[in-house]
Amino acid sequence: MSSHAPAPEAPEATSPSTSVSPTTRQVWTRSRGVLLALVALLAAAVAIAVVRSGAQHGSLDPRSADPAGSRAVAELLADRGVSTRVVTTSAEASTAAGPDTTLLIARPDLLTDRQQTGLHSVFKDSGGRTVLVAPGTPSVGTLAPGVEAAPAPSYDSALAPDCTLPAARRASTADTGGLRYSTDAPDADSCYPSDGLPTLLRIPAAEGDGDTVVLGAPDILQNDRLDEQGNASLALQLLGSRPHLVWYLPSLSDDSATDGGDQSFLDLVPSGWLWGTLQLFVAAVLAALWRARRLGPLVPERLPVAIRASETVEGRARLYRKSNARDRAAGALRSTTRTRLAPLVGVSPAQAHAPEVLLPALSARLHREGQPLQALLFGPPPHDDAALIALADQLDALEREVRRP
Repeated sequence: MSSHAPAPEAPEATSPSTSVSPTTRQVWTRSRGVLLALVALLAAAVAIAVVRSGAQHGSLDPRSADPAGSRAVAELLADRGVSTRVVTTSAEASTAAGPDTTLLIARPDLLTDRQQTGLHSVFKDSGGRTVLVAPGTPSVGTLAPGVEAAPAPSYDSALAPDCTLPAARRASTADTGGLRYSTDAPDADSCYPSDGLPTLLRIPAAEGDGDTVVLGAPDILQNDRLDEQGNASLALQLLGSRPHLVWYLPSLSDDSATDGGDQSFLDLVPSGWLWGTLQLFVAAVLAALWRARRLGPLVPERLPVAIRASETVEGRARLYRKSNARDRAAGALRSTTRTRLAPLVGVSPAQAHAPEVLLPALSARLHREGQPLQALLFGPPPHDDAALIALADQLDALEREVRRP
């Protein structure tokens, strides 16, 4: 007698479930363009920052031996008994002003309006000399009242003095070509002109022996240009007229730069970035106009091969899913269902999409209230993929019910 073990029951078949959430690959495909653009933009910003930081390192710093530094002129002044002290705040620069001091402001345009006004009120009657290196329109009018910067710079670097200022006549030709200025001060010395406008001005103070020197370019102070032309002679005479030289390098660590809030964010953005942004905007508008131009009416043409209807439906469904166009997909499902239901309940195809005609006919056929049918056939689009699938199932069930004899 043989015994047989009962065969194990077959596991209950489960219907495969379709995931409606996007996969990791789909998320990467959709977002990789934006991520790559952000990475490229970040890399460009880092590269520009590195280049700019390298180019500006030690510029006009009397402690720096870089080509754009000013250590050479500071050492030459020390040989002649002139002491040089570097300050980085407007408070230090203001307290150092005096009749035996020359105050050099290396980058006047970096100062805020409050800093410029405070410095001018201190050194205008101090009896000392103030040297402004290449001040532009934002600063020259405050630090040197009555002086205006010309919009066009000088195209020549080496210029002849063409004035009676003793320091300029002894130095002769020098590399002062840069910003050009004009002034209404009657006793000002206007030297090194370019196209009729000077690149160096000396404006005596209204009282005392003090004066203000406006220099259109920093070349005569830089290490790599000091031995050219009469640059060294002019620099030593302008900066060595007093026994003490205070070299002011504006710094972001200066607390007074943030007081008052007189500069907005756009004031701190370099003008080159603003012009570049404007050019990119114009280019984007032109590209949009170019891409949006009409090429004429569409020309229908026969397909080279026959495509099965199921493949067309599946392809359109994939496009809808890729673009998350649930509203268009739901609209297509409802429109097609209404078109098929209309003849079954005695409604003409022309009125299949009119709820006031189709819904009463369906209610009479199915003996239902019209409100659920209106939400099903004319309701809002589904909020997610699961709701879209449920809508398709409900429309299919409604059509089967209407066709049932």
